[in-house]
Amino acid sequence: MKRNGLLALSYHALFVAFILAPLVVVMLVSFTDRGYISMPAHGASLRWFRALWEERDLRDAFGRSLMLGFASATGATVLAVAAGWALVRHQVPGKSAITEFLLSPLMIPHVVLGVAFLQFYSRIGASGSFIWLCLAHIVVILPYALRMVIAAAVGLGRDANNAALSLGASPSTAFRRVSLPQLTAGVAGGWLLAFIQSFDELSMTIFVASPGTPTLPVAMYTQVSQSIDPMVAALSTVLIAGTVALMLAIDRVIGLDTVLVGKG
Repeated sequence: MKRNGLLALSYHALFVAFILAPLVVVMLVSFTDRGYISMPAHGASLRWFRALWEERDLRDAFGRSLMLGFASATGATVLAVAAGWALVRHQVPGKSAITEFLLSPLMIPHVVLGVAFLQFYSRIGASGSFIWLCLAHIVVILPYALRMVIAAAVGLGRDANNAALSLGASPSTAFRRVSLPQLTAGVAGGWLLAFIQSFDELSMTIFVASPGTPTLPVAMYTQVSQSIDPMVAALSTVLIAGTVALMLAIDRVIGLDTVLVGKG
């Protein structure tokens, strides 16, 4: 195997440093002892992490985002499994048009979707409801779960499913007990991507969420627009550390290749 030369390794190192530099700067700012955004040049402090712990609105918004992400990702994944399996394994009239329609939220700016949902919910009197916000998130994140499920279903052989059918299993039983376990990697990866997109969604949510029940990205946006203190930087550091810990745990227990790539 040919090894990379010094120039290639230097280029990759600079590229990785360029990608990680904003995260490092945010993490450093969160440890400042000043009351404004600055580097901790005069000494590190945990004052903003203590202030973050005492900020109940942000804690409530974090829990709300977790609940919203879990509910919408689960709903989107259930729809993605049903739609993906039907599109891959069955002769559906207008298959290409249906697939493009389900994936169309990827091509529409989320600001436009937010305005459209706001107008639609206002007309039917459903604005401000958590359930309707969850449905809006399902529409936005469905393509991420659907693409992972379709990719897993396309690469799945028919022999095991046909064997189950030949032994007397019903189509639903064969799917539930034979095919679905083989789609686990695609389903898990799709759910994870959908959850991340829902948890991080701002542009659409800021139009649909009610002022009294903001999600974490909306609360962070409001905090940044109204204050110059480093509390949001401290919150970002907590989220970065939590994400790294979660990825390490998933890699340890399941394997990131299994979840994100589908390698068995």
